Amino acid sequence: MGHTDRTAPSETSDQSRYVIRAGELAHDSYELDLTPERAGWEWSSLRVVALAPGKPLTVPGGEHEYLVLPLSGGCTVQAGSERLEVAGRESVFTDITDYVYVPRHTEVTLISADGARIALPGSKATTDKPLRYCPRSEVGTGLRGAGPSSRQVNNYALGNDVETSHLLACEVLTPGGNWSSYPPHKHDEHTEVERVLEEIYYYQVRAGEGDAEGFALQRIYPSPGHDIDVCTEVRGGDVVVMPYGYHGPSVAAPGYDLYYLNVMAGPAEDSVWLMTDDPHHTWVRQTWEGQEVDPRLPMTPMND
Repeated sequence: MGHTDRTAPSETSDQSRYVIRAGELAHDSYELDLTPERAGWEWSSLRVVALAPGKPLTVPGGEHEYLVLPLSGGCTVQAGSERLEVAGRESVFTDITDYVYVPRHTEVTLISADGARIALPGSKATTDKPLRYCPRSEVGTGLRGAGPSSRQVNNYALGNDVETSHLLACEVLTPGGNWSSYPPHKHDEHTEVERVLEEIYYYQVRAGEGDAEGFALQRIYPSPGHDIDVCTEVRGGDVVVMPYGYHGPSVAAPGYDLYYLNVMAGPAEDSVWLMTDDPHHTWVRQTWEGQEVDPRLPMTPMND
């Protein structure tokens, strides 16, 4: 499975629509600028900025709320008279991070003395929330699954103290050789047990021996009333957008640890993550009771 040509003619039309390769949406200081319009939906967005040392970047206010979430390095967030210092982290594979919630209609300037890569996971907002610094102690961390389905989850705007209008955001760390986002699940209808949520997966893969470039695999397939078919290789900086359908598994190749940032948003105003498993595979959860969590986890420090 080579990596010199990942846009071969054999790619399905769904893969070219829902899979965005690293650099495809880059411009200026933005490594990624994925708008709802480009994704073909209404709510979720993701930008990743590369801050050069000492060079400020102004992010205009608009209709979207978002997080200032360091991937590597830290930064200062200036919003009017408020100045917030974000310590950040060395990398997504070494630690969790502090971060800032930015409400709609708020212009901020980001600056980093040593340079940084910052994710800005966002959503269209319909209510006003306060600008807020979030210490790393507020990140909701936990281990899910067992055996080859073991993974670590870090919740930044999902079931923790930060208030958002519609945005949900978390990170998943999957040891090499394991499956995550499994059993496959969906969130494409509004019911008592499910919410409509547009989802973005943004991937990073830890390099292997001799800085070998790693990869992972991602699957999306049809759910009732929704036709979609994606099975693709992903590498660092790639993005997959998931408007509907069962998604999973996300498969980390042996030897290469996998990270992905999940960004979710939808029309419901209760800011909850509700999903339903593919009923053909939900039985797998029962098998976890007899298995140990992968000893390679946690991959980073966790909160109690």
